[in-house]
Amino acid sequence: MKTSKSFKNLIVWEKSHAFVLSIYRISKLFPSDEKYGLTSQFRRAAISIAANIAEGYKKTGQKDKLRFFNISQGSIEECKYYLILVKDLEYYSDNKKEDELLEEVSKLLSAYCKKIYESL
Repeated sequence: MKTSKSFKNLIVWEKSHAFVLSIYRISKLFPSDEKYGLTSQFRRAAISIAANIAEGYKKTGQKDKLRFFNISQGSIEECKYYLILVKDLEYYSDNKKEDELLEEVSKLLSAYCKKIYESL
């Protein structure tokens, strides 16, 4: 099933990494009193998406892969909420790009997981 030599060659990882970089850029705009609150939580959740894709990639067992990818999917949903929250708090309102990128990552990861399920 693996055709790439590294997680860095996976489109889903590339897109999730781009999402992390975007979240770091926009979270710099949050109020300083959010440093240990929303800023930290949002960054952690965004990083978790890409990090679990990378870790899951290297797992040899299909069930192990799916477990890490499922953790990524949970972090995607968490980030979807944070995007709503930062808009409602008026910390950042131009999050269309991030919404679209996150949705794309979600679809790619779901397709990747479906392929693994089919091989079980």
